[in-house]
Amino acid sequence: MIRFGVIGTGAISAAHIDSINKLEDASLTAVWSRTPEKAKQVAEREGCVAVSTIEELVKRDDVDAVTICTPSGAHMEPALLAIEAGKHVIIEKPLEVTDERCQRIIDAADRAGVKLGVIFQSRFSPANVALHEAIQAGRFGRLVMGDAYVKWYRPQSYYDSGAWRGTWELDGGGALMNQAIHTVDVLLWLMGPVESVFAYADCLAHERIEVEDTVAAVLKFESGAMGVIEAATSVQPGYPKRVEVHGSKGGAVIVDDSVVEWHEADDPERGKAMLETFGAKSVSGTASDPMAMSFDNHRRQIGDFVKAIKEDGTPAIDGREGARSVAVVRAIYKSAQEGRPVKPA
Repeated sequence: MIRFGVIGTGAISAAHIDSINKLEDASLTAVWSRTPEKAKQVAEREGCVAVSTIEELVKRDDVDAVTICTPSGAHMEPALLAIEAGKHVIIEKPLEVTDERCQRIIDAADRAGVKLGVIFQSRFSPANVALHEAIQAGRFGRLVMGDAYVKWYRPQSYYDSGAWRGTWELDGGGALMNQAIHTVDVLLWLMGPVESVFAYADCLAHERIEVEDTVAAVLKFESGAMGVIEAATSVQPGYPKRVEVHGSKGGAVIVDDSVVEWHEADDPERGKAMLETFGAKSVSGTASDPMAMSFDNHRRQIGDFVKAIKEDGTPAIDGREGARSVAVVRAIYKSAQEGRPVKPA
């Protein structure tokens, strides 16, 4: 049994707690929040202990691993405390908000010999797994284009609800870093590394935020393929996220982690089978409501992390994998600010 402590009790912590509770070989033992009353409420509801400091949580003998659910730009400090205490760490996306802060976490985990994971649960969607397998098997031929679209809507009240939202320091960016980074991660997983980006970004529909709510970027992948990333929280009423992959022998379109198009020139019947197996069963509501989501893929990923601890393996999405999307996002921001193509770090 891998015993977890949860650091941070914001909205996304519900996905972590639910996942831990539903795994047969994991349990929740302690929780911390910067608002003590929230920690107490969670502890009473979940039957665990509320602690007053992060230092107290990570030093507990009944905590083997921690999940970090603090604001994005406040991941590094608790991660380093946990790693120093010898705890395994899994962090809600993104790993951190700068390349340097990501690397500090990765280096610390390497030195301590603990497991480090980053939540990008969309990689555990059965449709996305099937698409990745098809690409790896070469069934679409040479990849020529890969695109990601996350045209969502968040009202002004969303940004006003937390002082950290919409800030460079703690949110790390806007629609791209916070909302679209899941889809950016999936795109990189499918298409491979990015050679360079050119982008435009602006705040077009919100007030009192430092960051963008609308961004469009053109990508050139190291393979020679090209692509586009569009991200927004400015688009009313919000539309399902979409990934498109196209190759010389076919391609696929995934909408809200379900297959809507699949074509293989060498096996046309397989496309029909993929639609039947992985076609849309329901539509996620996260385009307009950040918590209108299933926790199934969180559970699959935290289960993978538990397995890596127990078997001394490598999590499917470790620190280095988690840092790749941050590097691309940061490159897009730099390109938009400087008006030139930028290579990710």
